[in-house]
Amino acid sequence: MGKFSRLGNDLYSGRRSIDFVGRKWLWYAISGVIVLAAILGLSVRGLDMGIEFVGGAEYKVKLASGDATQDLADQLRDDVAATGIDAAKQPVVTTSGSGSSNSIIVQVKPVSNAESKQILAVITDSTGATQADIQTTEIGPSWGKEIAKRSAIGLVVFLVLVVLFIWAYFREWKMSIAGIVALIHDIIITIGVYAISGFEVTPATVTGILTILGFSLYDTVVVFDKVRENTKNLRESRMSYAEAANLAVNQTLVRSINTSIVALIPVGAILYVGAVQLGASTLKDLALALFVGMAAGAYSSIFIATPLLVQMKANETAVQQAERRAVQRRRALEADRYAAVPTFAEDMPAGDEPGLDDEFREDAPVSGGSALAREPRSPEAMGRGRDVPQQARPVQKSASSGRQQPTRQTKSKRGKK
Repeated sequence: MGKFSRLGNDLYSGRRSIDFVGRKWLWYAISGVIVLAAILGLSVRGLDMGIEFVGGAEYKVKLASGDATQDLADQLRDDVAATGIDAAKQPVVTTSGSGSSNSIIVQVKPVSNAESKQILAVITDSTGATQADIQTTEIGPSWGKEIAKRSAIGLVVFLVLVVLFIWAYFREWKMSIAGIVALIHDIIITIGVYAISGFEVTPATVTGILTILGFSLYDTVVVFDKVRENTKNLRESRMSYAEAANLAVNQTLVRSINTSIVALIPVGAILYVGAVQLGASTLKDLALALFVGMAAGAYSSIFIATPLLVQMKANETAVQQAERRAVQRRRALEADRYAAVPTFAEDMPAGDEPGLDDEFREDAPVSGGSALAREPRSPEAMGRGRDVPQQARPVQKSASSGRQQPTRQTKSKRGKK
């Protein structure tokens, strides 16, 4: 953790920097491949809609008090799925009742009368219930259509409010566009993962997708807020807009990683319990949407939103002027490397002197027992105001080293023998 903390400090101070903005085409290419795979999975396999959206059949099995256990529900789920009926490949089996559960509910997609009789036979064999104990109900898709309609309306309203909020907060419509592109990026990837993995789309999935929009927007707003802070006075900051925006991403990188990991660990645990321990359940549908969306949101806020913002602002006059000033300063420093000599201030701590960094440190090896004789860690100091000359030959003992050296006499004794 110590090295990670030092890395975070170096990224925040600018001593180390990852070129997120300069490598934007690499990030665009990676995102393009992922989005293309998601679209192909969506077009080839499609979404496996739950019975809430397409309708189906529900079987409610009444059992004696205490007999409707989770183990029996898991066994019944496997038995129904083993019938080979396409509509019953992923049945939803849950227990129902207050206190000690006294019934088990089995839900499958629309089936024919013959398939329904086959499922009833499996249920009676697995649970020991009679036909009179099983209540069959047909589920219509009207409720699912209403949920889909309201979800689409909520998504549109949310995106409109996002654009207005970012524009009002940052006074920059281009930030709104970059944020919306990042949100769409996250939604496409999440839906594509559902199509490729074969998970059912349930109302819990819709809830998870709407939730990840807020999480993705939160990460993007934090990064954009740091970008605005760094680019507020470009003339005084001595950086171009791209450099200031890239510094903002580096400064928020460790924070984004930490918050994403903290959020993904419990969601991953819920996904494992829902998918592995409980089998088909609403927990896994909600957790998968949250897990994929949070990971994609953390990625898009760093690798997509900020580089896209810098690219859109590249043609602005103030940004171009800042870029020219930054180029001129770099050329001046390359022409005169001594122009980078650090300025000393009286209240400056010795360890914080600019330019020393790792060359002269308190823990560097000392020769001769003197702090002034401390050897540099690096043989090169070019571009930092110091020029280390190349050694032509090994240092040898001088022939005049044994001679008596002259001493300075007082004025009264000068010229006297």
